[in-house]
Amino acid sequence: MTTFSRIYSKIIGTGSYLPEKRVTNQDLTDQLAAKGIETSDEWIVTRSGISARHYAAPSQNSSDLGVEAAKKALEMAGIDANDLDLIIVASSTPDFFGSFPSTACIVQNKLGITNNCAAVDVQAVCSGFVYAVATADSFIQSGMHKNVLVIGAEVFSRILNFEDRGTCVLFGDGAGAIVLTASTEPGILATKLHADGRHSDILSVPGSLAGGALAGSAFLYMDGPAVFKLAVSVLEKVAHEALAHAKMTQDQIDWLIPHQANIRIMNSTAKKTRLAAGKNGRHGRPAWQYLGRVDPAGAGPGRTRWPREKRRQRHDGRRGRRLYLGRCLGKDVG
Repeated sequence: MTTFSRIYSKIIGTGSYLPEKRVTNQDLTDQLAAKGIETSDEWIVTRSGISARHYAAPSQNSSDLGVEAAKKALEMAGIDANDLDLIIVASSTPDFFGSFPSTACIVQNKLGITNNCAAVDVQAVCSGFVYAVATADSFIQSGMHKNVLVIGAEVFSRILNFEDRGTCVLFGDGAGAIVLTASTEPGILATKLHADGRHSDILSVPGSLAGGALAGSAFLYMDGPAVFKLAVSVLEKVAHEALAHAKMTQDQIDWLIPHQANIRIMNSTAKKTRLAAGKNGRHGRPAWQYLGRVDPAGAGPGRTRWPREKRRQRHDGRRGRRLYLGRCLGKDVG
């Protein structure tokens, strides 16, 4: 009787990239003050935990940021770009309006890939990276693909309204990338995805193309209180669902890596899930407090946090840790 080994998807390389321009809270406070908009470093940190963010140069697009992150991931993985057979890019700010050609195809070209590997974009905003990883995991488990490059890249600074202090202080630009490969050893243990279109109006860019002109607004809009209320409820729920699917309990998790623009949401999720308090944290702090801090680069490139942490673990000998990555938007959760 023939037996078949289960195929897993395993992360073998990670990379991240932040643009050179770093904008501190004080820089942004001064910029907004010139427009008569009042804010402060204390106001921003208290409500979000963010101290600075990075903005892409005018010549840089999401594909450029993604390529830099991908090069690092490929280097760590020890494979050539032409060994890839699938590229998935998660981005809400693609290089071209209408999203074609896809940013994934542009990345393929900029990496010099000539093997005609598949390339596709995924758009699920903050949950996009999780959706992309889940898609790659499914393709690898099915046997259809072996080596997959997953990228999350954003240039959110292009869609920010700098007269709205409630949103422009939260988002930045950056990219993260991972290389997954087929393995007989467990890698990704479980993924869980949800969406709820009833909340599509609480975080959006409410513009569309009509007759060659923009109809509506091209700026990001967010109903902060509504997003907060939804995120607090769904992040805890999906965390427990993913743990159950992996047949694990919260005390087996070493790191919680949420992606949110509000540190209060992160801390609330960590406390509700009771994840690993006091275990593996830096300087004796709980692990979730260390990774639960809002990324100093801002919310957009928070998708770089997982690749950066995996890279740090490899370099300082903390390999083999169990990570829970969680993301939430108004309508997409993973």
